[in-house]
Amino acid sequence: MSTNYDAYEVVVGLEVHAQLLTNSKLFCGDSAAFGGDPNTHISPITLAHPGTLPKLNKKAISYAVKIGLACNCAITRHNYFARKNYFYPDLPKGYQLSQHTTAVCQGGYVTIRTQEGTRNIQLNRIHMEEDAGKSLHDVDDKNTCVDYNRAGVPLVEIVTEPDIHSGDEAYAYLTELRKLLRYLEICDGNMEEGSMRCDANISVRKKGDTKLGTKVEVKNLNSIRNVKRAIEFEAKRLIDLIESGEKIIQQTRSFDAGNGTTFALRTKEDANDYRYFADPDLTPFVVTDDLLQEVRSSIPALPEERVAHYTQQLQLPEYDARVITDEKELAVYFEQITAHSPNYKAAANWMLGPIKSWLNETGEPITALPVRPEAIASLIALIDSNQVNFSVASTKIFAAMLKEPGKQPLQIASALNLIQDSDEGNVAAWIEEVLNKMPDKVAEYKKGKKGLIGLFVGEVKKVSKGKADPKLTNDILLKKLQ
Repeated sequence: MSTNYDAYEVVVGLEVHAQLLTNSKLFCGDSAAFGGDPNTHISPITLAHPGTLPKLNKKAISYAVKIGLACNCAITRHNYFARKNYFYPDLPKGYQLSQHTTAVCQGGYVTIRTQEGTRNIQLNRIHMEEDAGKSLHDVDDKNTCVDYNRAGVPLVEIVTEPDIHSGDEAYAYLTELRKLLRYLEICDGNMEEGSMRCDANISVRKKGDTKLGTKVEVKNLNSIRNVKRAIEFEAKRLIDLIESGEKIIQQTRSFDAGNGTTFALRTKEDANDYRYFADPDLTPFVVTDDLLQEVRSSIPALPEERVAHYTQQLQLPEYDARVITDEKELAVYFEQITAHSPNYKAAANWMLGPIKSWLNETGEPITALPVRPEAIASLIALIDSNQVNFSVASTKIFAAMLKEPGKQPLQIASALNLIQDSDEGNVAAWIEEVLNKMPDKVAEYKKGKKGLIGLFVGEVKKVSKGKADPKLTNDILLKKLQ
């Protein structure tokens, strides 16, 4: 008998750790940069030498508040750090400094879009904590080596409620969250380098049930796609266990990206006693009105705000608006074009067409594009004034601008003899010449073979050496062939 998977509801809560892009660590001046030779971004404070005292990084507080405001959270004004006591070989102190017991951001939500529609994924909290170092098992045959460079790097942990119900929703949520982090310039969201990491708490229950099922936690998910795959595999595995009458055990599992399956790491107890207590070496900190105002005023226009502006004020299709706002730098470049050109749809077409193609072909960010936005605006004006057509502009002039970004589009078009002739008399003369050479084709056209119009247009293009205005050519041809 086949299993009715549709009778079950998947319930997922995600925990995302995002490394903050501060220059220094959360509690000392050691570099927080990614990479570096092992154990070069350390000091007596990172190594927890006796007598050393931590000092809180103010920029990290600002960044945590920033993502909280962007996620519609309530900001906790009075905060402190607690010691979370457990043994980690790559945390020298033997405890982790975390805000777990008092989060700087409470509640909130992130809006997602899937094929099912639009809805808000509810957050539980966002809190700050320090990262652990890294254990290396493949450097020495007999010993585990430890790199403390990452120990103490500031993190925010963004915790959802158990409010996600499919792999697709998890994918949409993580995509949107990463976009927010990048827009705010507080985390690069690079899951491959570990600057954004995700753990998924997954359970299933019969549709209509209100009690949560026994959960498993899947760790080591290093891409948004793998989070989706892990949820889909694990949901099916849990349903199969229930249907076969087996008991689900609360476990921590890992995901094998090679074969798309999960495997058990360890069995979890129902509760962990981390013996939290307020850290005696760190004074509590207050999010003041001034800091809140300073952070709020530093938040740029976020994706949804830009999409609304592009679709309502600039009258762009929603698809165009969403592609352009996918990355902040793309949106900024687009807005710089539209600051010099009133043809917003043409600007969007350039973003989604030639510019996007260049980005895909080169693998470069748009900040590396040698052509400035105002030059694209000049190129649009050249097309709008019928001096060149889009095909010539995108294939010939834009290509030349990439090689010589200092030259203006009109200058290039003139040098390459690409300026269109929109004089009716000249175009009509070229058309007469073509029609006089092809009387048999003219006769066929008039008998109903209307597809020949393309042949005539092509011949006019040849005779005029590409200078005849295509639209004007088409209009005059249709009149003459009536």
